[in-house]
Amino acid sequence: MSTITGFRQLIKEKHLVVVPQKTYEDFLRWQRAVKSKREVKMTASEKRALIRGRKNIAQGKYVTIEQLRHELGIKD
Repeated sequence: MSTITGFRQLIKEKHLVVVPQKTYEDFLRWQRAVKSKREVKMTASEKRALIRGRKNIAQGKYVTIEQLRHELGIKD
């Protein structure tokens, strides 16, 4: 049986997360896989497009997937 010291302090400060071991192992595998991927830098034009897209969303200039499907006549 494992013993945890300072348990009440961890709970009080909200620094304790308890998950099943299998879940933790899955997380570690996922984390290793993500870290092994190469990060790709955005080009200047991609950065501008991202900024423009965020501004459009903030201004409400977008359509939902449901609206797009309706306009294209796509049925589920």
